[in-house]
Amino acid sequence: MTPSSPAPPTRRRTTAGSWIRSVGSWIRSAPGTYIWLTALFVTTFVIHQMSPDFEEDFLRQHSTNIHELSRKPVRVLISSAFWIDSGHWAPYAVLYTVFHANAERWLGTLRWLAVVIAAHVLATLVSEGVLAWAIRHGHVPPSAVNTLDIGVSYALAGVVAVLTYRVPQPWQYVYLFAVVAFYGIPLITGRTFTDLGHFTSVLIGLACYPLTRSRSRPQTKTPQAQ
Repeated sequence: MTPSSPAPPTRRRTTAGSWIRSVGSWIRSAPGTYIWLTALFVTTFVIHQMSPDFEEDFLRQHSTNIHELSRKPVRVLISSAFWIDSGHWAPYAVLYTVFHANAERWLGTLRWLAVVIAAHVLATLVSEGVLAWAIRHGHVPPSAVNTLDIGVSYALAGVVAVLTYRVPQPWQYVYLFAVVAFYGIPLITGRTFTDLGHFTSVLIGLACYPLTRSRSRPQTKTPQAQ
């Protein structure tokens, strides 16, 4: 008798149930990111139900502009992180999955949240402080105290920067250069207080290196001698 050849391996079929479980596991691994993203989905839906005039006035009251910061600093620093002035949620779903979720899985929820809060709060205070200085010295009109400053981009910039320490060398330097260029060029060309806030967030994210020291990062494989 001739030996029978082994049966070819069967490809495991991906069922809808296994796909849903995989997505659920992915979300549970970064709970803070997806709770925040869900809250942004709800607030974005609410914004779309408002009239344009009411929306502008509403967002201004939840903005971290100089006027609101001088009256209710804690409230607006918290509330401004739950609204998107662009009204488009889908791009943030992608950005949160690529950057926030990976940072939370790597650092853990508490350390990730520390980076988020530091970048959001400190960059806001620095950028609005510079704007207040510019108003005081006549470089911008006094009406700038009510400039709309709302959203989640400062926290995102800080997390993008701290992920530099997650990238293996030598790609770490390429990633760092790309981040600095992406946020630094608008600061040089635009020179708005928002550009300053974004670049400040990058510096804050890089300054969070002590939070990453106990976390491992992927190592590049070196070819072995034959």
